[in-house]
Amino acid sequence: MSIFDANLQQQKANFEPLSPVSFLRRAAQIAPAHTAVIHGDRRYTYAQFYERSCRLASALSQRGVGQGDCVAIMGANTPEMLEAHNGVPMLGAVLNSLNIRLDPRTIAFILEHGEAQVLLTDRGFSDTVREALALIDRELLVVDIDDPMAKGGASSRG
Repeated sequence: MSIFDANLQQQKANFEPLSPVSFLRRAAQIAPAHTAVIHGDRRYTYAQFYERSCRLASALSQRGVGQGDCVAIMGANTPEMLEAHNGVPMLGAVLNSLNIRLDPRTIAFILEHGEAQVLLTDRGFSDTVREALALIDRELLVVDIDDPMAKGGASSRG
């Protein structure tokens, strides 16, 4: 046993479990004006990044997403992807990040198997997503990510 473990019970003064959500919250408190995200011409500070993640969590909560629910995302490396990686866990929900190289049948299988209630999807993948959704026999909320840097794509809902 290390000297750092002996007679040192975990408490708020000496122990803080680190998660992406707690890291972002702390970064927004400590360095709110520092740049956190750069995507093309878009720049978000840690305070803005945290606020946008909280807004996503709030929007999902208002649509009934909660503890243990599955939210899938089919997206590129964009601010919206980063926000999902924080906003979804803020609710205690599970983020299922889909591989953009998968075919529609596999995407449909993953959405069904994971019991996704919501699909966040970049318009750049709308053809694949539209085909996958046609293979699913239930409704799920589809939210299009409109990345201004992406070329092409349409609404995934058809």
